[in-house]
Amino acid sequence: MLPTLNGRLQTRIFMLVVFGGLITLVLTPILPDDPDYKTTYIILATVLVLGIIWELIYHGIQQFRWEKDWPTMFGLITAINEGALVWLLVDIGAVPGIDADSVPFWAFFIDFSVIWFVVWIWTNGPMRVPFIRWRFFGGRII
Repeated sequence: MLPTLNGRLQTRIFMLVVFGGLITLVLTPILPDDPDYKTTYIILATVLVLGIIWELIYHGIQQFRWEKDWPTMFGLITAINEGALVWLLVDIGAVPGIDADSVPFWAFFIDFSVIWFVVWIWTNGPMRVPFIRWRFFGGRII
């Protein structure tokens, strides 16, 4: 079963809130240049909000494909454009609560990459065990 738009949105929100929140909690104290929890959680919230917009864009693009979906690896590669946009907005100070040039690139890169990779791995593998009906309901959590 292919994930529906509603299922992809629910999965993205669930994964970023649960896994992203836990990983940010553990990772923030060991990131380079010691960013604070407020900053890392604002960045996580930014990724979540922009991710919803990205899902709508991806859904539109997928309508041009025969199977209305794309290969799993594309889900990993989308980290590049999503991460680049969030980093640009954070760096120029366009994210409320974060000053321009206040977040070191490597702290952002490590935090974003670890969260993205863990979420991608979990969603494409082990998530199917505790959420047995997840794939049969088009990726919906609820």
